[in-house]
Amino acid sequence: MQAPSSSTLTLLTLSPLIVWRIYARLRKMFGRQRLSRYRAPITLAVYSLLSLGVAHAALANPGRVGWLIGSLLAGAVLSLLGVRHTQFEARRGEGLFYTPNAHLGFALSALFLARIAWRVAEVYWLTPAVPRGTAEFMGSATTVCAFGLLAGYSLGYAVALARWRAAVLRAKRERGGAEGSDGAG
Repeated sequence: MQAPSSSTLTLLTLSPLIVWRIYARLRKMFGRQRLSRYRAPITLAVYSLLSLGVAHAALANPGRVGWLIGSLLAGAVLSLLGVRHTQFEARRGEGLFYTPNAHLGFALSALFLARIAWRVAEVYWLTPAVPRGTAEFMGSATTVCAFGLLAGYSLGYAVALARWRAAVLRAKRERGGAEGSDGAG
């Protein structure tokens, strides 16, 4: 039996992080969410790093990088639609809340999960003789695009949440800090 390559070990090491972020994203799609000061920056950092990792893996086939950039942009455009259908609430004394539109986020997450499940089956079980490195895993434009759509959506949505939070806090400061805490600090 051949030992797994370092890129396969890297993929296996990063898989729990990816699964955790997808689970967290799916969980957050339903119902009212409290917006903390950390949510948007963490989302931006995680998806930016994952996007750079996918771009690095896709460098073996430069056309895939173009597909990644295009799908990131398409996901960002979809996030504008998602934000438009999000309910935002600034509750004095309680905090900042938002209720995301579940349909769009769920559809993108389901697309990505289905594509990853198929790609794993394809690379590791259906064609076991094929090399199993990260470059091969990201060798499919469909996989790269499914990730790019989800990542672009998540990045765009995080930027929108950060901008909304900043606007609410700026308005609060302009009003003179209004009594009580909004829990957004």
